[in-house]
Formats: sequence, C-alpha cells, structure tokens
Amino acid sequence: MNAIAKAIVISSVVALSLQACQTPPPITSGIGAESLTNEIPPATYLKVDNPELAELLTISDVKNRLNNGLLEVNTELSSQYEKSLKLQYQFQWFDPEGFAVEAGKRPWQPLELHGFQSISLQAVAPNSRAKSFKVYIRPMSSNAYKF
Repeated sequence: MNAIAKAIVISSVVALSLQACQTPPPITSGIGAESLTNEIPPATYLKVDNPELAELLTISDVKNRLNNGLLEVNTELSSQYEKSLKLQYQFQWFDPEGFAVEAGKRPWQPLELHGFQSISLQAVAPNSRAKSFKVYIRPMSSNAYKF
C-alpha cells in the first residue's frame, strides 16, 4: 500500500472514530403551564414540548393571586416515576400586552424530584407590570455544568 493510500485509510478511520464519539445534544424541551390574563378569570394552559417528560411529571393546581400588587404563583409538580429526576424550572413574567417583564434576568433553578414526590413551585413577579406568567420545566442536562 503506498503512502497516499495509507494516509486516506488512516484519515477515514480517525474521522469515523471522532464521529462515533460525539454525544448527541441534550434534550432541552420540557413541559410548562401558562396563564392568560386577557380572559376573566385568568385561564391556565398546559404546554407539552417533550412527551416523554410529560409521562413522568404532572403539573396541577396552578394558582395565582395578587399579593401587595405583585402577581404570586403557586403550582404543584408531581413525579409519576419511581426514580429521582434532575430537573430545572423557570418562571417568566409578561405584561398585559404579552411582552416579557425583565426577560432573561431569572436563571433556571435546579430541582431534584424524588420518586413519586410532589412539591410546590412558587414565585412572585419582579414588579407590578407582570400580569401573566409561564412556568417551564425541563430535564437537567447531564453535562449542564461542564465547560
């Protein structure tokens, strides 16, 4: 085998090896709930972007109220799975016209939900302009903190 043929074979093997070692991107879709205040009383809708996660979790008892002029939210998150789930959640806030209030200022919060555990997720709007909300839950990527 001549040098050029060897180089091509070695390059092909290296390229295939590197491609086989690549990990797929993490799944970052999840499930959520949102309120729409243009309806009276405000309606709550569930959103499912990740059907597999939706089989493991239940969002229920979504409540909101005004507390000293600030929108306060409480929702129940329940595991339907026997093992622990490492999750993240985030609340987003919107004004009456549907524009984000303080967009990007609230980080994703880590959460470990143990088998069949139920917890309350609570949040208070950052200011009185917030009239509706979304809460979104997604699986935590196994390499979320790797740089």
